[in-house]
Amino acid sequence: MKFTLSWLKDHLDTQADAQTIATTLTAIGLELESLELAPNPRHKFEPFLVAQVVSAIAHPKADKLKVCQVDSGLGETTEVVCGAPNAKTGMKAVFAPLGTTIPGITLEDGSLLRLTKSLIRGQASNGMLCSERELLISDEHDGIIELPADAPVGQRYADYKNLLPDYRDVEDWVFEIGLTPNRGDAAGVRGIARDLAAAGLGTLKPKRPGFVGGSWKPDFKVALQTQDCPVFAYRVIRNVQNAASPQWLQDRLTAIGSRPISALVDVTNLVNFDLCRPTHIFDLDRLEGNQLTVRKAVKGETCEALNEKTYNLADHMTIIADATGPVSIAGIMGGLGSAVHDETKDVVLEAALWHPRDIARTGRRLAIHSDARYRFERGTDPAALLDDLDLATQHIVDLCGGDPSDVVVVG
Repeated sequence: MKFTLSWLKDHLDTQADAQTIATTLTAIGLELESLELAPNPRHKFEPFLVAQVVSAIAHPKADKLKVCQVDSGLGETTEVVCGAPNAKTGMKAVFAPLGTTIPGITLEDGSLLRLTKSLIRGQASNGMLCSERELLISDEHDGIIELPADAPVGQRYADYKNLLPDYRDVEDWVFEIGLTPNRGDAAGVRGIARDLAAAGLGTLKPKRPGFVGGSWKPDFKVALQTQDCPVFAYRVIRNVQNAASPQWLQDRLTAIGSRPISALVDVTNLVNFDLCRPTHIFDLDRLEGNQLTVRKAVKGETCEALNEKTYNLADHMTIIADATGPVSIAGIMGGLGSAVHDETKDVVLEAALWHPRDIARTGRRLAIHSDARYRFERGTDPAALLDDLDLATQHIVDLCGGDPSDVVVVG
């Protein structure tokens, strides 16, 4: 379980420094595994520059590649091999010079890509023209970032886009603690803050209020057909506008090793780590029929999960299904076919309780290690279920807008 000092202080009013907190964590049974300075959000953007593609011609040995001459304001033009379909002569783009670490490209050993001079199909390449996903700005990667014609060549991209307007160069720390299976209460930042407050290291702050009420009743239904899901709560939210998360949310997730994807997905990750409350969002238009059914899988059924792997399901495994079949491996990982995307408009937001033993058995059988499984197999707080669903709703409304329905509780 990872969290930052600044995140902890959202819940804990304390003057204790990082080392005192670290010592206290171990003393109360939340053994400290590591303590290190949090990455500076500005550092990852500093090398990226506004540049102009002076020329973009076809690569002599590869139909889908282009050889670009790039003016980044550093003096001479730089030759870059680029595979983006929208790379063209005269455009303004975002350029990463040699030596830049690309935050959105992870190598097989877990490290981030650092640009070095290379030969691509026999052609020298001395940097990179970047997409939004490569900069962790959004999940868009169909082409490189195209900037307006008046974008000033040579200016830092972060300054041009004002990506970090509220950032202050304040030292922050990342804690990592080891949790035994009986400490599900500490699998969220608020639970850790509660424990530290009980140990006399500060005062627990009031929980942020969530969304209240709902202006309409959904006709969407959920049916429970297994006792391994005692409660399933949900609401429909219409007319959301999914986009990249604000920088503060992206930085909060990346500091603990979670990759930002989009505002809707990042909200679920925020609530997961913040409150130990795994939730899931379905794209309503990608569900068949007007009902979800929580049931045991039928032998032979499969589910293509969000990690793009297809799993063969056994008949003891709990799933969430629409009219066509499984759309989620319950409590472990959602399905790819019902996932939200950039054009998502209407969603179903759910928060449920799952039997820990059932989650642990399915997770082991399928060899899926997910943040949701980690928390559900330790047990989540049933009393806070609806409050946390309301808080997740409020985050979505704040970041994506939308018109939430009343909450429906089944079970």
